[in-house]
Amino acid sequence: MKKTYSGSCHCGRVKFEADIDFAEGTGRCNCSICAKSRYWGIVIKPDAFRLLQGERELMEYHFKSDDPQFAWKRGTSEFCKHCGIRPFGRGDVPELGGAFVSVNLATLDNVDVSEFFEGPLRYADGRHYNWQNTSAET
Repeated sequence: MKKTYSGSCHCGRVKFEADIDFAEGTGRCNCSICAKSRYWGIVIKPDAFRLLQGERELMEYHFKSDDPQFAWKRGTSEFCKHCGIRPFGRGDVPELGGAFVSVNLATLDNVDVSEFFEGPLRYADGRHYNWQNTSAET
């Protein structure tokens, strides 16, 4: 069942709401940026996400790759330019079901962490541009 959660960056300049059903599952990816930041997220549709404040406080990061398979060329990681926290990313990757917002679970403010485990935890093989399949490392 979907529930509305609030979230923010560390300094509080970026705030959002997201309608999330943890029973749908969360995910971790082994691509370079997710692995280095230990990102744990949940993918939702854009209409389930509302940026409440801080649009001007966000900076976008685009990983540069000449590899046409690299799906993050079709997405952004969004960071607060003051505290450096990445509350979410946005993209459009057909292998992931089209347009999406990936919410960083660590930035949710009103959540009981046990809710993260209501659904499956999926491990994506982003390191090999193979997000729809499980990575070797879990």
